[in-house]
Amino acid sequence: MTTSSVDLLDALGKIDSPTIANAIEAFNVRDATEGYTSLELRCMFPDLPPVVGYAVTCTVDSTTPARPQQRNRLAGLYQTVEAAPKPAMVVMMDIGPQRLRGCHTGDVMSTVFKRLGAIAVITDSGVRDLEGIRQRAPGFQLFAAGTVVAHGIPTIVEIGVTVNVCGLTVRPGDLLHGDTNGVVSVPQEIAGQVVEQAHKVWQRERELVEYTKGETFTLEGLLKLIGGKAD
Repeated sequence: MTTSSVDLLDALGKIDSPTIANAIEAFNVRDATEGYTSLELRCMFPDLPPVVGYAVTCTVDSTTPARPQQRNRLAGLYQTVEAAPKPAMVVMMDIGPQRLRGCHTGDVMSTVFKRLGAIAVITDSGVRDLEGIRQRAPGFQLFAAGTVVAHGIPTIVEIGVTVNVCGLTVRPGDLLHGDTNGVVSVPQEIAGQVVEQAHKVWQRERELVEYTKGETFTLEGLLKLIGGKAD
């Protein structure tokens, strides 16, 4: 990773995910209904700052009854995370028969991922051992549909494939940004411009809020500011 990319990720990490999402819209590189997760994905540690990193993708299953031919590619996933651009974010799409009973990450796996250079796991299934993760892998973030107490038969099925997690399509190497609000993908062709645009978004919001709270506020004046008009 170059110094400039380190600086970029550091700058992105100082901005909240909704502002990142707003900033991306200004470039018209994708439909405004794409590129972010649904309300089903929850941030497990909302007290942590935003995380920014590169996706390592895989499909997983922990609710299919044991079959001798089912191969677990966990070692391959660890190797992929170690070799991936850093920081890495492990994105797991559950393909099992009971996705909301699946569980794929706990305190031990999170500790290993952190050691290998990952900063977060994103999954449309479950996670567990939240207090253990706080203690053993402090600062490691989890985004999941919720917590599940047992791990079933955790299996890494495929690695390095395009996945869809709670409405967000993720390809290996995608740049992702997440915080307590959810996760958004950052198109890398505009990533260097998003920070400046995000500061413009903040400035615009400050002006609107200050006007709304000020003594000279009128609806007509507000509509002029936002470029709208009364019906």
